[in-house]
Amino acid sequence: MVSDLFGLAGKTALVTGASRGIGRAIALGYAEAGADVALLARSTCALEKLAAEIEELGRRAVILTCDVADRDQVHRAVTTALAEFGRIDILVNNAGGFEWAGPFLDLEPGDWAKVLRLNFDSVVNLCQELGAHFTDRGSGAVVNVSSIAGMAGVPMMSPYAASKAAILSLTRTLAAEWASTGVRVNALTPGWISTDLTKTFSANPQASDGLLSAVPAGRWGRPEDVVGAAIFLASDASRLVTGASLVADGGATAYVGGPTMLQLLGLGRIPS
Repeated sequence: MVSDLFGLAGKTALVTGASRGIGRAIALGYAEAGADVALLARSTCALEKLAAEIEELGRRAVILTCDVADRDQVHRAVTTALAEFGRIDILVNNAGGFEWAGPFLDLEPGDWAKVLRLNFDSVVNLCQELGAHFTDRGSGAVVNVSSIAGMAGVPMMSPYAASKAAILSLTRTLAAEWASTGVRVNALTPGWISTDLTKTFSANPQASDGLLSAVPAGRWGRPEDVVGAAIFLASDASRLVTGASLVADGGATAYVGGPTMLQLLGLGRIPS
C-alpha cells in the first residue's frame, strides 16, 4: 500500500539536536510514524520531556546527553544507542546553530572554527560512527539538515553558510560512496524557520519583514512544516533517492527578486 511507503514502523532513528526546534519536531514525527528514537542533545531536561511524549505514543525513546562536536561523546552515545536498540536504521544530523552574525572582516579568532565544529564536524562525527554499521548491514538512511544559507552567498553569516554548504557537499559525496551498499544519504534544506535559533531575526521587525519580503509564501516556517519531508527521506517512499537536497523554504530559493541579506542584516554585528 502507498501509505506503507511513508511509515517507519519497526525502524529505529537517532536524531541529534533533538531537544528543541526542528530536531524535536522530527523526533516526535518519526515516533508518530512508528519509529523508536534515540534522542541526542546537551539538554537532558528537555530530552526527558520529549521522551515522555514519545512514550505516550507507544514508542521507545532513549535519552543520550551528548555534545555532538566531541567525538568521544558521540562514540559513547552511538554505542549506547546500538546496545539499547540493537540497530539504527535512520540517522538525522540536525544539531547546529550560529553564535555570531556580522561582517566577515569582524570575525573574532575562534568564531569560524566554533561554528564549523558545531555544524559540520558534528555531521562528520556521526556519519563516521554509524557509517560502518549502515554499510556492513547494507541499509540505512542518513538525513543531514542543511540550510538554504548553504546554497548561495549569505553576507553577514559567512561561517554558518560555509558550514551548511559543506554539509551539502558531504551529503553528495557519501551518497555516491555508499550507494552500492544500500545506504542512502540526503539533505533536508529548510529556509527561514521560526525557532530559538532564529529569534534574533524573527523578533526584529526590520529583519523579519525584510526576510519575508524575499519568501513567496510570505511567512516564517514552523518546525512541523519540515517533518513530512524528513519522514519521506527516511522512509521507503524515497528508496531510490540519494544525494538529493530536499528544499523546504516557502519558495525563497526560487525567487530571484527581493532584497539581499546584506541589505536586510546591515545592522553590524548581531549578538547570539
